[in-house]
Parts: sequence; C-alpha cells; structure tokens
Amino acid sequence: MILSELLTAIKPIEVIGTTDNEISGIHFDSRKVGQGDLFVAQVGTAVDGHTFIDGCVAKGAGAVVLSNRKYLPKEAKGEKLEAKVTYILVENTDKALGLLASKWFGEPSKALTLVGVTGTNGKTTIATLLYKLVRAMGHKAGLLSTVVNYIEDEAVPATHTTPDAIELNGLLRRMVDAGCEYAFMEVSSHAIAQERIAGLDFDGALFTNLTRDHIDYHKTFDNYRDTKKRLFDGLKKSAFAVTNKDDKNGLVMTQNCKAAVHTYSTRSLADYKAQILEEGFEGMMLNINGKEVFVPLVGRFNVSNLLCIYGAALCLGFDELEVLRVLSTLKPVNGRFETIRSPKGWTAIVDYAHTPDAVDNVIQTIREILDSRKSKAESQKPKLITVIGCGGNRDKGKRPMMAQIAKKGSEQLILTSDNPRDEEPADILNDMKAGLTEEELKSTLVIEDRAAAIQTACTLAQSGDVILVAGKGHEDYQIIKGVKHHFDDHEVVRQFI
Repeated sequence: MILSELLTAIKPIEVIGTTDNEISGIHFDSRKVGQGDLFVAQVGTAVDGHTFIDGCVAKGAGAVVLSNRKYLPKEAKGEKLEAKVTYILVENTDKALGLLASKWFGEPSKALTLVGVTGTNGKTTIATLLYKLVRAMGHKAGLLSTVVNYIEDEAVPATHTTPDAIELNGLLRRMVDAGCEYAFMEVSSHAIAQERIAGLDFDGALFTNLTRDHIDYHKTFDNYRDTKKRLFDGLKKSAFAVTNKDDKNGLVMTQNCKAAVHTYSTRSLADYKAQILEEGFEGMMLNINGKEVFVPLVGRFNVSNLLCIYGAALCLGFDELEVLRVLSTLKPVNGRFETIRSPKGWTAIVDYAHTPDAVDNVIQTIREILDSRKSKAESQKPKLITVIGCGGNRDKGKRPMMAQIAKKGSEQLILTSDNPRDEEPADILNDMKAGLTEEELKSTLVIEDRAAAIQTACTLAQSGDVILVAGKGHEDYQIIKGVKHHFDDHEVVRQFI
C-alpha cells in the first residue's frame, strides 16, 4: 500500500519526507521490522518504542510513526534531510496504530456486524454464546475471546482478552474473507485504554457488570469505570447498546451514548427481564419476558448473561422464539461453572472466578442449590469445599477480600497458589490470610501446591458435597518465576477420580 493512502486513516501533526513510497507492512515490534515496513513507536509501561527507531531505520524501515519530537533525526529537524525514511509525527501512537491497522487490512470491521462485550465478569460467556447462537441459526460468525478465537469453526489460540491492533484487524480480515457476517468480541479495559480498538466500527456494545479488577493498572475504580464507558461513548447513532440495569454502573455506561439503548434486569423494570422458576446443577427453568425456557446453565449471574445475549440477539433482528429455542441448547463455556461428577457422589465445579464479586456469585449459586436439599441430620447436609488462590503481579487489594468471601460461604476453605508469576506464592497466600480472623485461620487449610490442594479437597469430599476450584477456569498453565508450566484444574480433578 502506498504511504499516502495509508495516512488517510490518521491526522498527522507533521510529515517529514515522501509519502509516495510503497509500505511493505506495519509493525510496533521493532524485532519484526524489515525492508520498506512502517514502524509505529509506542510508549509502553516498561519500554519506550521510540528508543528502537534508529535500529528500525538501520533495518530498512520505510516510515516511522512517532509522538516525541526529540526522536526525530537531526536532518529532519531542519538540517540536511535525506528522504530515505519518512517520519510521521502524531499526538498518540497507540491510537494511530489502531487506525493504520484498520486501513491496512481494508477496514474489515465495516464489512462485519461487530458487537463488543465489556464489563468485569461475564464477557467470555456472553461473547462465546452469542457466537454459537448466531451460527446455530445458520449464519457465519467469528469470535474474539479470552479462551480462544474462532473464524467460523477454525480455532485460533488467544493470548490476550483483546489482541493487539494489528492481530485484531488481521483476524477480522480473515473473518470477512471466510464469509462471516457477524463478529463478537470481548473488549477489555486494557484494550480500550491502549487504543487497540481504535478504528473499529462497532454495530453494538454490551455491558455486563463492574466490580473491582485491574486496579493495579487503572489505579482507581473511577478510572476503570470511565475506561469501559469509552466503548459506549464511541458508538454511532445506528448502533445499539444493551446494558445491565441491575448494576449501578449500567446506566452510567450509556449516559452519553448516541446509539439506541436497551436494558436488562432480574430485579426491576427493563426491556428484557427474567426470573428463575427452578434451579439445579443441570440447569435452570427461566421465565424470560413472559416465556418459559430451560437452559443448561446455572446461577443468577448466568441469568443476567442470558438476558444480555437474548437482548443482543433481538437487537440484531433475530426471531424471539428461535432465539429462546437455541438458548435452551447452549452449553457452558470452558471453565465457566463447569461440573465434573465423581462416582462417589460429589461434584466438582471449575470456574474462572478471579474477582471478589465473581467468587461471591459462584459461591451464592452453589449455596442456593445446596441449601435447597433437605436432609434429616445436620451431619448429612452437603458441604461446600472451596479451593482458591490469587494471581501474582496483580491487584493485591482484592486478595484478603477473596479469602474472606470464600471462607464465609464455604464449610471448608483451602487457600492455594494460582498464577504466582514473579511473586513468591507464600507472600500471596499471606495477603489472602490477612482477610481471615485467627479463629477462621484455624479451620482453613493452606496448601501452596495447587494440585495437592485440589487432591486434598477431593479426598475430603463425601457424597452430595461440592468442590469449587476457582480462579483459573479454562487456563491450562501456571506461570511461576516467568516460566509457563502445564497445569489444568479439570485434569487434576479427573485424574483423582
């Protein structure tokens, strides 16, 4: 693509050099830059991409996008200018990268009906089940999610909740080329803050809920909330927004929204409403907008998720009865309230819950089902055994909160390791233990080795009991001292059985 055509996507402050040169590719990773490529110098949290400009020029880069004048070469500052490399000065290189990537791949989001899902919990379930629902109704679709990306039925490994702008637009391009009509994507707060979605044309945006998460990155809850809100602020008039009225931030999200706003709720008047009629570990009988439907998902949090999916599907123009029929066939997403049955009569539930609110939701769901089971003797009442840890190099403030919530809702609590990353597992466990009283600590097991912790829970469980293994869900690894080791909660449970 000719540079002048590519630059129509952005508004440069200044362009130094020719714009008639052919660009071979776009990169923000200096290691990938080759002859004729355009290098976008981003300012990262640990490394400033501007420091790699000279190296990229030496490797044959045809153009450089930068935001800091001091990295312009002397020639470009008014002395003798050699027109081998074009320098494009912009206000924000993160945003420029998104816009340039979209242009480079032919603005694929405009050829798709693109729906973004944001919030703290529920993004993966909603995006994945919408993808499955649309395909079950005979349409080609793509998915961008935490667990895995899909281009129709082709699985593409996911490394981030929302990929970088180049990978993101590349995947959308492949969806268009595969004939996809729809694309559903999780939109993380990091992706919004880092402008990874700049240049994308969203036809709809969905809000799940907002609870404490990523405070290590955003510093304050208000920053976290306002970052999420930017997805809705940027919607066009012809788009739609579906928001959770049960969350106090639900209507905050859509305050400045130009799109048509729709609400869902399990507690108050809304466009889309639902209530649980019956519930068990196999699923729920729901009343959704006056119509009964059985769904193989469990928990009040999943009622909200299903309402969001139902609302989005109606906004997309699908027939209501057909939507309800397909909803009744959808299975839980990998690592989201997945049940594993033991021949001895106990049940293990593997769930990704890694925030205080998510842990509370899952435990409350299990409690409601367990407490509904009548037993003649107190000793025969089923108990909940919770195995939980917290990730390293992440928000330390939520660690004692998660331990406290897990202890309050469980008959037996086992604290263990999650993804310690670069931290000492013992330090993370001490942070969690700080949320418990001395009396509570006496009845709490602390087993650093996660496999041993899960196996201990399985050994303690009796017929009718439930083991909750929380925090990792779909993840099949543990990161210890920067090294990724294979580890899968499902496998450990099944191996024990």
